Amino acid sequence: MKNTQLLLINDMCGYGKVALSAMLPVLSHMGYRIHNLPTALVSDTLNYPKFYIHDTTEYVRQSLAIWEELGFEFDAISTGFIVTEEETRIISDFCHRRAQKGTKVFVDPIMGDNGKLYAGVPESTIGLMRSLLECADYAVPNYTEACLLTDTPIAEQITPDEGRALVDAVRALGAKSVVITSAVVDGANVVIGYDHVAGEHFTIPFDLIPVYFPGTGDIFSAILIGHILNGTPLEASTRRAMDGVYTLIDHNKDNEDKNRGIPVEQFLSLL
Repeated sequence: MKNTQLLLINDMCGYGKVALSAMLPVLSHMGYRIHNLPTALVSDTLNYPKFYIHDTTEYVRQSLAIWEELGFEFDAISTGFIVTEEETRIISDFCHRRAQKGTKVFVDPIMGDNGKLYAGVPESTIGLMRSLLECADYAVPNYTEACLLTDTPIAEQITPDEGRALVDAVRALGAKSVVITSAVVDGANVVIGYDHVAGEHFTIPFDLIPVYFPGTGDIFSAILIGHILNGTPLEASTRRAMDGVYTLIDHNKDNEDKNRGIPVEQFLSLL
């Protein structure tokens, strides 16, 4: 594990624990050699009434070109929030080339939640994220994002057959394995997915703590990636990620300013 080279491609938030600032401590704690490529510099989490997003497309372009010239290699790549169409093309091309060399690609198509796109995210992002899924070994959308990607109507709850069909629709975009979070199936909160290694669908119910923190999806992805890269099967890795996020939310549910996200460094020993 300690020699596994993992590249995280996501935004860096100045105030709040989301994206890179949430994922870096988790995966470093799990023992990976982490590298990062900020897709944007964000003043604060998008849950505050004001924020500034600084586009780093040219930085991404130049950095990837230099890294390729220097021969830097990565065992796995994880992508998250991406700002512009040009940046998405650059990152997608990079991931496709690396996937052909055998690099594992994890795609969290960060776009929205609760039935709508996040503040500051344009509609064009939906189509751009589809190009990344074409080379994904693992796609980890939430329910809203899975519906947006597959042109599926968003519903308050779905049936087991509809859940399976949604997973398969994301697979049809190119992703080998799929994990969809935040789904409600027959009234139960569940994570649904498909493991391409085992060739099996799965559904895992969970108890919902009725508070909202930004960044929990990033923490979920980080724990999931860490266990998968350590050889844990997808369903078991998903359960561990769910348990980790539940524990962190439970320990922080009374925090006064939840818009800052979870102060993950204080709780790494619990993961």
